[in-house]
Amino acid sequence: MASLSVDNADRIPAGGLLLACVAEHGTASHVYFASDSLKRGPEATRNLADAIHFLCALHGRHPGIVDHAAARTVEPEARAWLASAGDAMADERTYLTRLSVAVGAIPSTPGGAGSETAILAQRAALATLAQSDRRGCALGAALAFAADWESVRIVLDAAANRLGVDPPQSGLSDRDAIEAVADEAGRAPATQRALLFGAEQLALQHRGLWDLLEARQQARREY
Repeated sequence: MASLSVDNADRIPAGGLLLACVAEHGTASHVYFASDSLKRGPEATRNLADAIHFLCALHGRHPGIVDHAAARTVEPEARAWLASAGDAMADERTYLTRLSVAVGAIPSTPGGAGSETAILAQRAALATLAQSDRRGCALGAALAFAADWESVRIVLDAAANRLGVDPPQSGLSDRDAIEAVADEAGRAPATQRALLFGAEQLALQHRGLWDLLEARQQARREY
């Protein structure tokens, strides 16, 4: 779908392609995200704690992807959306922090040092992507991040429910707004291709996070 998106960037509005790219390559399609072992099984408490700590390490600091993209975006409609998304993400960071405190220490996992190195590399890669000077790339990453956060929120809320934390309402993942901003910003073919590239790279980075979390879950099970 991602290669189709780029190939047809001059004929198909960007918004639907961006959302399809996130659906295909991002969190929602990952087998571990959908597994009972993450959210409902006997190991769910440790697995959710692991996910919370790594999500906090990746997205719990300011400035984040949306903040970086706001400094690289000139389109008025996109800037308005980024300002609103930045406020929403500030609330999500607060929620992440509350959950990371509530779950306690990160689960002991064989190969933990390698995991820390991997998440630092991912954080650097995402910061680079969100600060790209290629017009549309940073915005595409931010839009994809907001779209994918809808799935991430399922994990956060599952952890909150187990911990007795009241999940706040999220204002980040308005799919209609995401699609409209992408459509407007991606009218020029070159900008649309950059939007889709940024979106694809963001989705793949999130997929890499779930790969890492699944590997850690398997390492704990085998230990």
